[in-house]
Amino acid sequence: MTTPTPAPSSRPSSGPSPGPSALPVPDAGLLRFVRGPLDGKVRERLARAVPAEFFSHPGGLSARERQELTYRRLARAGREAPPARELLADPPALCALLERAAVADPALFHVMLLHYTLALGPILRFGAGQPGVAGAREDLESLRSFGTLLMTEAGRSNSHLSPRTTARFDAAAREFVLDTPDAAAAKFPTNSAHPDVPKVAAVYATLVHQGREQGVFVFVVPLRGLDGSVPAGVSIVAAPETSGLQVDYAAVRLSGVRVPYDAWLRDGASLAADGSLVDPAGGAAARLTRSMGIAPAVWRAVISAMAAVTRASAGLLLAHSAGRVTLGRLAPQRPLTDYRNQREAVLGALASAYALTAVAGHVQARRIDADLPPGAGGGAWAPWSAVDRDLALFKVSATGRAQEAVSLCRLHSGAPGFAAVDRLNGYRQLAHAYTNAGGDNELILFDTARAMAEGDRYAPPQVAGAVPAGGDFLDPRVWLHLAGDLERRLGDRLTAGVAEAARAGAEPFAVWNDRLALGAAAAGAFADRAELAVVAEAVEAGPAVMRPLLGLYALDWMERRAGLLLDTGVAGPGLIAGVWEARRRLSDELGPRAAALAAALDPPTELTAPISFITAP
Repeated sequence: MTTPTPAPSSRPSSGPSPGPSALPVPDAGLLRFVRGPLDGKVRERLARAVPAEFFSHPGGLSARERQELTYRRLARAGREAPPARELLADPPALCALLERAAVADPALFHVMLLHYTLALGPILRFGAGQPGVAGAREDLESLRSFGTLLMTEAGRSNSHLSPRTTARFDAAAREFVLDTPDAAAAKFPTNSAHPDVPKVAAVYATLVHQGREQGVFVFVVPLRGLDGSVPAGVSIVAAPETSGLQVDYAAVRLSGVRVPYDAWLRDGASLAADGSLVDPAGGAAARLTRSMGIAPAVWRAVISAMAAVTRASAGLLLAHSAGRVTLGRLAPQRPLTDYRNQREAVLGALASAYALTAVAGHVQARRIDADLPPGAGGGAWAPWSAVDRDLALFKVSATGRAQEAVSLCRLHSGAPGFAAVDRLNGYRQLAHAYTNAGGDNELILFDTARAMAEGDRYAPPQVAGAVPAGGDFLDPRVWLHLAGDLERRLGDRLTAGVAEAARAGAEPFAVWNDRLALGAAAAGAFADRAELAVVAEAVEAGPAVMRPLLGLYALDWMERRAGLLLDTGVAGPGLIAGVWEARRRLSDELGPRAAALAAALDPPTELTAPISFITAP
């Protein structure tokens, strides 16, 4: 095809830098877009739940002291915020609370997410009406105790698919007995090491009954009492201290741990009078998918947090850059943002922040059926795509884009961004952590690729004809055409290769092991198209400035995927030159508005430039 051409611009090629204005006035439409539909009073309440003091830590704290402070802050936040049941039923409110926590302190976000979505969430969803979990639920809802998750096992990959931690029913005692057979089956990572923080765990275990594995269920297990005591059979081994997310990581083993019948979050399953298991899920694979059905709440929160830390990072980069002069010999005393690399970094970060905010708003509004179709099975590598393929893909793209944007902001903040505060480093670590946490990104892509090749609830995009709008890079129809064509071509290549290998008699492992890179690329193109479709909707529905601003985001996507666009023939020679030229023009157009665009991201007032401590009283 002919490479699209950048849109013309009436502005000069060397426009003004995005310097600060005394009082930048944010666009009202942009502010409404960023704040979303949440009531102002609810936002004020959530801000009180994560107050200004949560944005910093006292000096001189040991690792354990800092962890204990994080849990005290979680308890305070939970008591100030709306009740847990209300939050879990109101995705925008829960996401707003978690967004503010992520910006204040990534470790607080992590333990808060675990508490609400992965400990309380299963109890409320799978254990409704079970009196045996009422005490644990009340302890968690009141924040007398804190929730943790025992899912991943340390010694085997893909452990979600078949946990070796087992639960066996003792009919005489009417109890389940939970066991991890060896160290390789230990649950790790868990946030359960602090000796003085009470914990209640949601444990994912394989139910073994009448000699057969019956699927993965969730069990409620107290790990630490209010006095710090550990129940018989529970072994908690603290992990070494980390400089990443500063959480009390530990490995947990269960040896003959007995839990009452009602601690089994049975989700409609039961044991009949004759001892047989009755499970409406329809089999072990479907039971696994249902038990992982808590994931959508996690993905919404992670996507929203990625948008929030990207907004915060973009604001910090602008604060670092605006008004700063350089001493380069080409032009001493030249403002830093007169250099295109810095100006484009600032505006690119702002564009990423608005794009991810659009995606976060989309997934918060997206309704997800509480009940999965009967007989729904799991994936080959992980269960996540069987739960909600599209939402899992949004999580993949959001964590990837946030990690790139935050890393760019740290890089372009120089030494102050690295050494003055841990803010940008903390955000980058959070984004990096959630490329694996909440469902490994690569495994999600691999399972998506299988669905694409097999036509499992997937139809390739219909892309025909020349690039629309004369190839105007500012036109969302162009982005969607390029993304759709790339997805179709990569999907066709993948499908043909899989079919050819199968006809040649290759085993399924060999068929896919030789095509993992192609599969990831095809599924990544699918994720890109879905994300760009949401961004295009934001352009159409938002203020006029969204068109050039999110056009920058689309240009970044074209440059990032240039190799694939060229290799597949979707674009021809000259693509990169066209992207660079269009970015220069858009940067010149948007440069004078950078401060107002940053203000419209509605950053918490507690955020300051990396070297603000120099002038602090």
